[in-house]
Amino acid sequence: MGEEELRKTVLEPWVGDQPFELGEQEWEPRENKLRILEGKALGTPELSFGQGWSNALRSAKDVTRKMLEGAESNVSVPSAALVEADSLDGALAELSAGRDLQPIRWSTARERIDGRDPAVAAVILVVRRPEPGSARN
Repeated sequence: MGEEELRKTVLEPWVGDQPFELGEQEWEPRENKLRILEGKALGTPELSFGQGWSNALRSAKDVTRKMLEGAESNVSVPSAALVEADSLDGALAELSAGRDLQPIRWSTARERIDGRDPAVAAVILVVRRPEPGSARN
């Protein structure tokens, strides 16, 4: 797989803590480990008898850290902010008043939402309108 395809298919979703599909299988970053090897493509003899992974490890360089660091600096990860209030009305009042929000990592927010954290009373999703002429993904 080329670097551009790797970035779009694997790295961007991985850094954004989003599931992605590869090899007809869906991968969930929180449930898997990622290892990226850079080297020559292996031929059929090198892949046979279940020896592909060990042959790849012997002949390639592990570039996982370098690739992830590059992806983290280039990928726009969704922003998340925390508002502490006694009620939904109180949270909306905080937002309306323009108070400083407590930024948190998207993965942390997602864990709290997915884990049904009892302290999470509401989730507010803000969607920006696309700028004229921009492509929407």
